[in-house]
Amino acid sequence: MPLLEIENLSVNYGAIQAVRGLSLHVDEGEVVTLIGANGAGKTTTLRAVSRMIKPVAGSIRFGGRDITRIPTDEAVKLGIAQSPEGRQVLARQSVQDNLELGAYTRKSAADVRADIAKMYERFPRLGERRGQLAGTLSGGEQQMLAIARALMSRPKLLLLDEPSLGLAPIIVREIFTIIRELNDQGTTILLVEQNAKLAMNSSHRTYVLEAGQMTFNGNSAELVGDERVLHAYLGG
Repeated sequence: MPLLEIENLSVNYGAIQAVRGLSLHVDEGEVVTLIGANGAGKTTTLRAVSRMIKPVAGSIRFGGRDITRIPTDEAVKLGIAQSPEGRQVLARQSVQDNLELGAYTRKSAADVRADIAKMYERFPRLGERRGQLAGTLSGGEQQMLAIARALMSRPKLLLLDEPSLGLAPIIVREIFTIIRELNDQGTTILLVEQNAKLAMNSSHRTYVLEAGQMTFNGNSAELVGDERVLHAYLGG
């Protein structure tokens, strides 16, 4: 049974239909990527899964449970966490504070402290800067913090929205090494990424979106050289 199932999902922003009749699934242990041109509906899909926006039609099931109408905090408690586009760290709060806030739904302070220690082991630069304001970190460090903060809720499904955006190539490689390591250790990931080739090389399956609709999908390794991917990514 898939961990995440989306069936005939439609999402509107006012009069604009951002996603139309989208169906996809993510199996436990997979990295699945969504690619497409700007405005294809990728971020909207993630925001619907994390319950930040409400669909007008269709259903979202997580672990076999219908979560289409549940509130955002309930989705987090069930095991869905999102690292948003643009990182969106709490700039005036410290690295430590950001990580603690990522665990806001959890009750055991001792477990939270233990997980923060694990995050500092996984992301040593965050450990070095634990008392530093998040807004003063480099872009790469902020991206690491955004991912670490999402992991603090102990998610079963991690949603990553454009993790390479605005980062230098060497930092992008580091971020994607972390993504692959997280998956190797059992985290299921739904990834939206502007670098289509990098995303497909780091995922098991790919869905290609155009104008809010899924146009085709398949094994990522088989789609890397597909001209349809380039066409969809360029939006024309």
